[in-house]
Amino acid sequence: MEIRCDAVLAFPRPLVWSTYRDKLVELVPYLPNIRGIEVIERHDTPDGVHFVNVWHGGGDIPAIARSFLSESMMSWTDLATWREAAFETDWRVEPHAFRDAVQSAGTNRYVEIDGDKTRLEIRGDLTIDASKVRGVPRLLAGKVSHAIEEFMVKAVSKNLLDVSRGVEKFLRERS
Repeated sequence: MEIRCDAVLAFPRPLVWSTYRDKLVELVPYLPNIRGIEVIERHDTPDGVHFVNVWHGGGDIPAIARSFLSESMMSWTDLATWREAAFETDWRVEPHAFRDAVQSAGTNRYVEIDGDKTRLEIRGDLTIDASKVRGVPRLLAGKVSHAIEEFMVKAVSKNLLDVSRGVEKFLRERS
């Protein structure tokens, strides 16, 4: 299922770009559904900057609900390549739960608007194969996969837009 959302930030593209890329850990207090981000690896090459980051979600999930969800269900590894020449980020997400059942990847584009604004275009795909989740009957796997994909795309899109709002708030407080 397609992930497609845009956010306009009232700051110049180079500043938005570098904030997303280099200040991610500092943004956590501005992200309501994120409890932490760990930069596991950063590797600068001539073609871009390669990251491996681990995200820990669950910030606004009520504590009682969190007690029923394992840490792995709320964590994922984000593998990204930031290509500055194109102002694009290619990403792939590996969930820590249901790893074999979930595939998600895409590209974010940072588009300059009038020199002082940036439109972040988030494009990707999320595919769930419920037949690979223990306990899901094979006869229902297709319907279950589609329902989970719809739910997850909405949740992921909201989270991506929350990150954009967090970046904008972070930048406003520092300008």
